[in-house]
Amino acid sequence: MSSLTNQRPNPATPELLTRLKSLWPTGSPSDLSGSGSIDSNRQKLSNPWYIVAAISFSAGNEPSAVPTVFKRALEDLEAESSVKSVPTPDLHQEKLMLARKLREALFKSGLTSGYSKAINSLVALNEVMPEELKDKKLLRDTTKPLEEYAEEGKVFFERVYGETAISIQNLLDSAYPDMGWFSNTIAYGLTYRHTEILSELETCYTLVASLIATDTPRQIGWHMDNARRSGATLEQARAVREIAMEVCIAAGVRWKELVPEVK
Repeated sequence: MSSLTNQRPNPATPELLTRLKSLWPTGSPSDLSGSGSIDSNRQKLSNPWYIVAAISFSAGNEPSAVPTVFKRALEDLEAESSVKSVPTPDLHQEKLMLARKLREALFKSGLTSGYSKAINSLVALNEVMPEELKDKKLLRDTTKPLEEYAEEGKVFFERVYGETAISIQNLLDSAYPDMGWFSNTIAYGLTYRHTEILSELETCYTLVASLIATDTPRQIGWHMDNARRSGATLEQARAVREIAMEVCIAAGVRWKELVPEVK
């Protein structure tokens, strides 16, 4: 039995997961930005409900629910591929992309929800992960000088935050210069900027979900705006907010502040 097994009932019920998936706008355009070539596995995984749900459960301190979300998303992917008679090698690549997206989202969410929660969720997910879908080596380049990550982070930060980038960077620098450096270099240069697996927009969704679960409205507002700036429609951004909030309610999260509306 897993050491992370929650004694409480698993909040990720089949009924809840079905509803969460249905909240994504019907006919919503696929998000393929920053994800490399446009292929079938990207198209099938374009509904990010499972990312938002898994991250919300993780940040809401319900790591045992994360594997349940993965299993449901995997079952849905296999069912769709069966209907379309997808060849076995292609199906494997689709399943590997699904697994990688969840791992990457959990990793990225650690900077906003807390690394203890991200670690617990990654361990719980790893315990149910088929061996052929596990990664054995690093997927991001960690060999560059920190100065290069700092420059790349600055470029990425400015693209994501747009006209608000300077004021927010100045806020971080003035609060504590080390925080400003860490955010620019480690968060944006080394962690968030890696979009080969999780796109820029999916990364924004990941951060919104984790911030909603951790009740930090200032940052929720920042990253909701970033999601819109990165290509999310109003309906998509609202769906991310709704999915995250429904998961948080199921996980027993209580908010001290109102969750900002999508502008």
